[in-house]
Amino acid sequence: MLYLIESGQLDCHRVMREGEDPTYLKTYEPGEAFGELALLYNAPRAATITAKTDAVLYSLDRHTFNFIVKGSYAKKRDQMEEIFKKVKILENMDNYERSKLADAVRERRYNIGETIIVEGDVGNDFFIVTDGQARCLKKDGSGQEVEVLQYKAGDYFGEIALLKNEPRQATVKAVTSVTVVYMDRNMFNRILGSLEDILKRNMENYKKFK
Repeated sequence: MLYLIESGQLDCHRVMREGEDPTYLKTYEPGEAFGELALLYNAPRAATITAKTDAVLYSLDRHTFNFIVKGSYAKKRDQMEEIFKKVKILENMDNYERSKLADAVRERRYNIGETIIVEGDVGNDFFIVTDGQARCLKKDGSGQEVEVLQYKAGDYFGEIALLKNEPRQATVKAVTSVTVVYMDRNMFNRILGSLEDILKRNMENYKKFK
């Protein structure tokens, strides 16, 4: 079943590692839905949902889901899956996490030369390049911007500001037309749990791509 919430609140908990207590992930609100992952992948439920308040829900059975909405759900997830597979730091995400991340990310396009983030600004978004190229610029001792890195599809940036609550460490500008998907800290943590846990799950990969 896919469940749609008409009223009330429901808490979502998930066991992140075997033997650990369930971790709170988010509270579902009216207008949201859950349960689609089991229908898409014919898999066991990946999380536990409990009513936080009295709630009214609508349910959609597997046959109706497959007939009406599976195609669009699956297409978006397949696209995002391919993107996330290219991001080394996220390769250990499971289907549940990829599914929820695919639902949460937003897309934005930048033209050649446009600025995506600015060194010194407050950082609240995590970016993944899905198409095109961008470059990372950092000011030297004289205040001049020097290119220190280039980004291509599958590369990411913006995580340091989120992990350390520090201003942006560099400026990123589009070299070609660039498409990115992005999400803010609160959304990432609300849907997937700790951003730090996700980014540091594979510590060696994190150190390599930091």
